[in-house]
Amino acid sequence: MNPSSPHSAQRPSKTHTRRWLWGSLGITLVALGGLSFIGSEHAAQAQMRGPGGAKGEMPPQPVTASTVKTQSVPVWLTALGTVTPRSYVNVMPRVAGLLQSVDYKQGQMVKAGQLLAQIDPRPFRIAVEQAAAQMEQTQAQLGGAQNDLQRYETLLKQDSISAQQVSDQRATVAQLKATLDANKAALDNARLQLSWTRITAPVAGLTGLRPVDAGNMVTTSGAVGSNTSTSTNSASPVATIAQVQPVDVTFAVPQQNIAEIVDQLMAGKRLDTQAWDARNTQLLETGKLVAADNQINSTTGTLNLRAEFTNPKLTLFPNQFVNVRLLVNTIPNALVVPTTAVAVGAPGTYVYVIGADNKVKMRVVKTGVAYDKLTQIVSGVQAGERVVTDGLDRLRDGRAVNVVQAAGSGGKDDARPGPRARPAASGAR
Repeated sequence: MNPSSPHSAQRPSKTHTRRWLWGSLGITLVALGGLSFIGSEHAAQAQMRGPGGAKGEMPPQPVTASTVKTQSVPVWLTALGTVTPRSYVNVMPRVAGLLQSVDYKQGQMVKAGQLLAQIDPRPFRIAVEQAAAQMEQTQAQLGGAQNDLQRYETLLKQDSISAQQVSDQRATVAQLKATLDANKAALDNARLQLSWTRITAPVAGLTGLRPVDAGNMVTTSGAVGSNTSTSTNSASPVATIAQVQPVDVTFAVPQQNIAEIVDQLMAGKRLDTQAWDARNTQLLETGKLVAADNQINSTTGTLNLRAEFTNPKLTLFPNQFVNVRLLVNTIPNALVVPTTAVAVGAPGTYVYVIGADNKVKMRVVKTGVAYDKLTQIVSGVQAGERVVTDGLDRLRDGRAVNVVQAAGSGGKDDARPGPRARPAASGAR
């Protein structure tokens, strides 16, 4: 192609035009980006100014708050306890024989004196009849000997018999009287043995699983044979009874708390005690402290205590582990705040107090005991002041806040008094 042709002269002009268009487009995009950046910067600065427009101020932080209140705070000691029956009885046979019947329902409550089992009474009735017959025979002999003695004494007055015969007859009467007394004792023993064929409950309580069935031979050491696979050839009781109404709970407390407990116990003051389930979520029973051990465990440094519970619904079972709470004191007129208002950080234990201008001030406090959802404040705040209960992690001194839900008296954020309390160390959240 000829370089001087008209078509070859137009190509450089088209290339130059494309370059110019691409360059204009790039400049336009850069300009738009700069304007967008400037607009966002102005928006950020406006947001920093807040409603008042002051530069550098953050907008009010939404928080919840509660008022510092004054109320009585109970002091509870907590410990792990074990349920122990008031008494636990292995009911053993008192005579040997064939177990004729078992008359109680396993796992059910029985009353004192209730029939538990019956041993075949026929051999013992025969023994009673034999003892009664022997006593009647001796009574007849004694009656004859006494009549002879009266006759001999009359003849002695008439000097018709020797004094030796009268003395011998008196000895015979005395011997028969002693024999009669022995016969009476033998009859009483036979009747007692017969009564023991009726095995009754010595105490009221809860029976265990039936360890032996009717038809087994029993001795005074227990039933020979058992319905359990582990002790088929060993003697076992006829029944087991655990006295669970009332029932005891044994637990240990540290020795540093002994003085305030023992002093009140010795003075006859009632110390309320509660038994909670293993998860510490359900109150099982309420009772009272009844006794303390006479020595401290040198290994653990604790003192064993025993509380009594009426246990009407059988919520406490022997050998059950429970969480025990013992009320040892009540602090009157204590300043309390919701536990969520207390925080721990570099300054120590602190709360955020809301001022009249709705700005917060961090206040270092000293805490006491924790109770239900409240924490006692020993020092640092005053009654009537408002403290932040939610949103503490986004606050700093002087920050403006907007209370969106104030927990006032009777509000749902208030922690109502209840039994779920425990001592808390100073500074615990």
